[in-house]
Amino acid sequence: MVHVSVIGCGNMGGALVAGLASDGTHTVTAIDADPDALDAVADHCEATTTDLAAARDSDVVVLAVKPDTVAVVLEELSLQPDQTLVTVAAGVSTDFVQSRTDAQVVRIMPNLAAETGDMAAAVTDNATEEVLAILEAVGEYAVVEEDLMDVSTAVNGSGPAFVFYLVGAMKQAGIDGGLDPHQAETLAAQTFKGAAETVLRDDRTVDELIDAVCSPNGTTIEGMEVLWDSDAEEAVIDAVAAAEERSKEIAADFEADDE
Repeated sequence: MVHVSVIGCGNMGGALVAGLASDGTHTVTAIDADPDALDAVADHCEATTTDLAAARDSDVVVLAVKPDTVAVVLEELSLQPDQTLVTVAAGVSTDFVQSRTDAQVVRIMPNLAAETGDMAAAVTDNATEEVLAILEAVGEYAVVEEDLMDVSTAVNGSGPAFVFYLVGAMKQAGIDGGLDPHQAETLAAQTFKGAAETVLRDDRTVDELIDAVCSPNGTTIEGMEVLWDSDAEEAVIDAVAAAEERSKEIAADFEADDE
């Protein structure tokens, strides 16, 4: 069993704790200054505590606090060279964290679907086998160079919100056609889930999969013609680009404050 401490049990940290709880190969200690946050994840942990010193007994320590709190936590966190510190904070470079700890530092950008085992995560190319096993336990991951973490943050970190938006649009279309809200939400959300799983498991490209669904003179091709004639693809690309740019701005502000 690999012992993991998660420092910061808000939305992202809490999702990781919950996801790892169902894996069976990790034990988790949750660390947070907020007792309410600890109460929220208590059922998924071996232990909860407000004491950062508890992280010293862990194989892997996940630092899931807000960027402006990272330096403060690192000042109080004493780790050993044989430990791995995984940093989740957007815009905080590996070098910044590594200069403040003796542990080996790996940077990741996960998302909230870790709670259900459906997470998409980007991880820097110095990831240890222990870190990759953690990510695999709660979803899928892509190994990237650190200079691609901003666009990764936009695609998989911010991406769930963009997908929620699209699910909401399909749900509303179902409601407008006569489905009740629960029926429409179930059909829309499960359709996205199934389509995403098909993309991951099928060898065909996205365009080939679209062709497979579109029968000549059928219903799907009629809807696709509307999408192809619209600015929908451009709008999604622009949304990702805007999120990427904001990630770069956060990183630049963080580095400026550190000088």
